[in-house]
Amino acid sequence: MQELDWDDLRYVLSLARTRRISGAAKKLGVNATTVARRIARVEELLRARLFEHNAGILTPTNCGQIVISRAERIELDVDAVKESVTNADRVEAGKVRVTAMPLLLNHILIPALPAFLRSHGRLQIELAADPRNLSVTNREADIALRMARPDSECRLVARRVAMFDYAVYATSNVNHALPWITYDATWSHLPHTRWMAKAMASDPESEASVRVNDSDLALHAVRAGLGRSLLPCRIADEIPELYRLSGARPVLSREMWLIVHPDLKHLARVRAVMSWIEQVMT
Repeated sequence: MQELDWDDLRYVLSLARTRRISGAAKKLGVNATTVARRIARVEELLRARLFEHNAGILTPTNCGQIVISRAERIELDVDAVKESVTNADRVEAGKVRVTAMPLLLNHILIPALPAFLRSHGRLQIELAADPRNLSVTNREADIALRMARPDSECRLVARRVAMFDYAVYATSNVNHALPWITYDATWSHLPHTRWMAKAMASDPESEASVRVNDSDLALHAVRAGLGRSLLPCRIADEIPELYRLSGARPVLSREMWLIVHPDLKHLARVRAVMSWIEQVMT
């Protein structure tokens, strides 16, 4: 009987993370037929179905979840071996993938990145701008910056690195009659979206002119003169053409959390990037 090996599990993990045969093939640098064949091989060896079709994507079965969880541990062990051997004479070297919402990457991390890379020439930084919460547990990212402490991924290491104050901004200093730029229903649970919903409900004459699904889009819409919106003071205060309409005191504050997998936090390259992010965000 053939035995299962790490190369087989790489295909399972890639399919679990992309949810599509074509996505896994692209990620692995092979064709779709190869991915389908390797998944079929693993299912045959384990005598269990690992994925099922659900609304056009492949979703792990219960057996698939067990295999994926074990495979992630093996992946971390393999990475640790590579780190120990290849970086034996290099303290901070290699690739680190950081995810955050586009607003933070575009206006805070990227402007500070050139100086950091000049002093850490062997590091490679991958930035994943995504308003969704990419999973650190599933290795979609090594480090995540989030506006809330994770409550579903209890194994992760989470550290609060900043408080973000919010205020209302526009390109005009006239508050009344300006329409709101707010968020679509997908983001109705967010604190700043709820704050704007209450503000509109308290003013019968107010309305939303534009709805977006990302805070950087909201910022650009405000700068284009489309209306007013709730924005982070740290970013909006630095833009000359914006006026703070809600007064000197912030109307809302949110916590900023740095998230990392516990099996990665000891790696020199990850520690270096975490330390840099903390300094930038403080």
